[in-house]
Amino acid sequence: MSGERGAARRDVVLAALRDAAEPLGVAEIAARLRVHPNTVRFHLDALVDAGRAERVPVAPTGPGRPPLLFRARPGMDPTGPRNYRLLAAALVENLAAGPDPAAAAAAAGRAWGARLADGPPAASGPDGVRSLVTLLDELGFAPQWPAPGRPDDQLALRHCPFLELATTDAQVVCPLHLGLMQGALTALAAPVSVERLEPFAGPDLCLAHLSRSPSTAVGGSREDDH
Repeated sequence: MSGERGAARRDVVLAALRDAAEPLGVAEIAARLRVHPNTVRFHLDALVDAGRAERVPVAPTGPGRPPLLFRARPGMDPTGPRNYRLLAAALVENLAAGPDPAAAAAAAGRAWGARLADGPPAASGPDGVRSLVTLLDELGFAPQWPAPGRPDDQLALRHCPFLELATTDAQVVCPLHLGLMQGALTALAAPVSVERLEPFAGPDLCLAHLSRSPSTAVGGSREDDH
């Protein structure tokens, strides 16, 4: 069964559940749709796994297992299409229309980074950067630290998860990313920060320039890792 044909058949089974006033059993659905019960079972399992239908508990009335009944799950389809890029574009445009887009975006990024930062306070500059790298990797930035051929006060970002928006609204997206990194390091109480972000320092590269405190180099020493 092809993917499109299977999806269409599942929609028919789901429609039968939605049209019914009461939960339906496999045999009843099969009879209504004039298909084999095994076909109905297959699609019901897929609908339940996708959160679009649910099994209804039935109290036993005699010996043997009670029949399985199903109904459409109330609410909107959790497998329906999403368009987060449109939402992101609308939010970026709103920030860009303000009096100081970069400052507003950086503030939003700092709040975002502080919420996302997870873990105990960083014991050293390197620990803080490693925690930041883990977060950025989860968000899709493909970070590298230390980056091959670059000093340890530079954090390389090899991918931008908002690339389309960054190329058209860099004055918002890039400060947002800078603020995110700053907010995360602040929340981790790391003795290191990101001074600035250098967008598109290479064809596949953005560079976050890390600050050094007088007592702690970003790259640290052997003692920092013990």
